[in-house]
Amino acid sequence: MNKRNVIVYIAMSLDGYIATKDDNLDWLFAVEGEGDNGISDFYHTVDTVLLGKRTYDWIMDQEENFPYKDRECYVFTKSHMQDTEDVTIVNGDLIAFTNELKAKDGRDIWLVGGGEIIHHFLKADLVDQLRITIAPTLIGDGIPLFKPGYPQLEFELTGTKQFNQFIELQYVRKK
Repeated sequence: MNKRNVIVYIAMSLDGYIATKDDNLDWLFAVEGEGDNGISDFYHTVDTVLLGKRTYDWIMDQEENFPYKDRECYVFTKSHMQDTEDVTIVNGDLIAFTNELKAKDGRDIWLVGGGEIIHHFLKADLVDQLRITIAPTLIGDGIPLFKPGYPQLEFELTGTKQFNQFIELQYVRKK
């Protein structure tokens, strides 16, 4: 059995935001990248996708079709929602649920976002890898990737990739 990792794979502005306060990502799409900026290569390494409700709602507002239909998808929420054909709703214990997922056979697990769910995973020390793509844009204010309030966690830089104006930083959790 292989060890499944929970990986935060996300883009942020140079000043640390993943979206504007009103969930706008126009600043991100304005940056000149290269191909799909590596997302296809990454996507093939995961078979499970985790989303917070706000991110799930944003995707459903933006996309005609749910983009992760070919993966197991879970949406973490405190709201009462029904499972759909594309996602399973998780209202229970985040730590126990994630540890059960990690114990199953499979490929890695993508923690898509957003900031709130990433914060809870960091606080519970459930993130094994960070793959952060930085856009050379300062947006001044917005939704931060890293909110205060998690314990000190050490990561080791394992690689970088450049996609034209984007740079991807790859880190592994030191345990």
